[in-house]
Amino acid sequence: MVDSTAFGVTVTAGALEQIGLFGALERIALESLARSLRCLDVAPGELIFREGDTSSEMYVVLHGEFEVLKNSKRGVDTRVALLGTGDWFGEMSILDVQPRSASVRSLAVSRLLVITTADLEALYRRDVKSYSLFVLNVARELSRRLRVTDGILAELAASMVDDVVAKRHGSST
Repeated sequence: MVDSTAFGVTVTAGALEQIGLFGALERIALESLARSLRCLDVAPGELIFREGDTSSEMYVVLHGEFEVLKNSKRGVDTRVALLGTGDWFGEMSILDVQPRSASVRSLAVSRLLVITTADLEALYRRDVKSYSLFVLNVARELSRRLRVTDGILAELAASMVDDVVAKRHGSST
């Protein structure tokens, strides 16, 4: 990964306005964040972090594509999500200070915006309202993801029950 901020490449308040994570934040807060947050350029195949790592950073996809991988009990990485421009990941480690719950790898040339715990603390000190909106936007996305996961689990459970019923019905005739 290359820290593109070192090369004078930064993000603009206008770009942040287009990302749901920053929804409803006032322009002055966006301008401050645009000045303070750093960007990373990522090559295809680069691992951003590994399941079990500890960190105090989250990432916003400014451009590119990433896969989220979850390690199974058999030691096999399974893709559980694809992320693209405007999506974000790694927020759980900032909120609950636990090890990473999955691995994330780049699938294309990409650019990430890095948000650290220190960045969020600074936002809190400067502008509690913007901080609250930011955290609310994270919570809304986590809720949306949970709803999707609930739907997937319900379909999987129903499919498994159907398979068991079909096998029992088939073996009794």
